[in-house]
Amino acid sequence: MRWEGNRESSNVEDRRGSGGGGMIGGRSIGIGTVVVALIGWGVFGINPLTTIGVLSGGGGQPQVQQGPAKAPPANDQQAKFVSTVLASTEDVWTQIFKQGGAQYREPKLVIFRGAVPTACGTGQSAMGPFYCPGDQKVYLDMDFFDTMSRQLGAPGEFARAYVIAHEVGHHVQTLLGTTDKVDSMRGRVSQRDQNALSVRLELQADCYAGIWANHSQQAKNWLDQSDIESAINAAQQIGDDKLQRQQTGTVRPDAFTHGSSAQRVRWFTTGLKTGSVQSCDTFSAQSI
Repeated sequence: MRWEGNRESSNVEDRRGSGGGGMIGGRSIGIGTVVVALIGWGVFGINPLTTIGVLSGGGGQPQVQQGPAKAPPANDQQAKFVSTVLASTEDVWTQIFKQGGAQYREPKLVIFRGAVPTACGTGQSAMGPFYCPGDQKVYLDMDFFDTMSRQLGAPGEFARAYVIAHEVGHHVQTLLGTTDKVDSMRGRVSQRDQNALSVRLELQADCYAGIWANHSQQAKNWLDQSDIESAINAAQQIGDDKLQRQQTGTVRPDAFTHGSSAQRVRWFTTGLKTGSVQSCDTFSAQSI
């Protein structure tokens, strides 16, 4: 992936020295075991903190107190990579929204280490990258990139870019109102049906990541076939069926929350090939 020398986003906050803390759903709960359970069903969560809040019976948004945000050091190559990918997502989605007669609101991306307070509760590294609709920020502990390579079998810079683009896809869903529609169903449908809605939400974010890849490649020609293969491999490695089989030896489709490996690859490649938001309507698709 030929990313060096491209524009870097100014929307990256470096909070690696800030420390964590905060409340989930208005009350303090121990989330260690919950994180393990969540990660068993998938690594990239739209908002695991919201799920935990529901499980704990909490309701209100926590108060988040943080010091002034700072930019990453100029010599931090990983941060430069993240900032460059985020800038590309800004360019792509700004243009797509403009074509649709709307204005794109750029999300912030917060780099943290260990734990970080968010508008959704306390974020922790064990959750993997996640997006919080409450403050419209993507949260990323960059040690996760090492986890992708060493534990998940998903190396490569474009695999990492896919992770960022997926979380930005959740931001797009928030702006379009999709996230609110799905969240409004919590408690009104069975857990199985809620899981099915979550799968469609996650697969749509995969498709949106593919849209970004399509448009950014047209603009920059910065990818080759090995880059595309690394992203497809990442999608395969974090499918619910693969993760469940690795952890329990069995596969339970009714417990999927992110989609199978095949589904994640299919929807990422759908966005990649078409570059069209309309092609990513996972909620109307009879078969996903």
